[in-house]
Amino acid sequence: MQRTLILLKPDAIQKRICGKVISRFEDAGLMLRACKMIRLDPALLREHYAHIADKPFFPEVEQFMSSTPVIALVLEGEGVVERVREMLGVTDSRKAAPGTIRAEYGENQMVNVAHASDSPATAEREIQRFFREEELHAY
Repeated sequence: MQRTLILLKPDAIQKRICGKVISRFEDAGLMLRACKMIRLDPALLREHYAHIADKPFFPEVEQFMSSTPVIALVLEGEGVVERVREMLGVTDSRKAAPGTIRAEYGENQMVNVAHASDSPATAEREIQRFFREEELHAY
């Protein structure tokens, strides 16, 4: 079994679609192992987005991602990283395939409903960044 991290972004919170998105993951047979609402502070955002923190557009990302709390989830299932990314669609919602979550609810490359880990190794690092071991549940 594989795990992945999902962050339901401020646009998902503002549009009140978090339940719909989580339901789609659960309906696909994925197990919810952890869930919490958190407000991302500048230090955590800089760590999480270290790969773009030096880009000129990072302040816009930081402002958007800290504009409301986000919902952090850990999902588990066979091939969950790839499955979730397929369900979400490509990063730019305008280019996402019909039927994907981002095509249905997203607006553009940043306002795109959710962040999802891009590999199993990244998922494990991101899960550790947002959750303590005792916050991960097996049932």
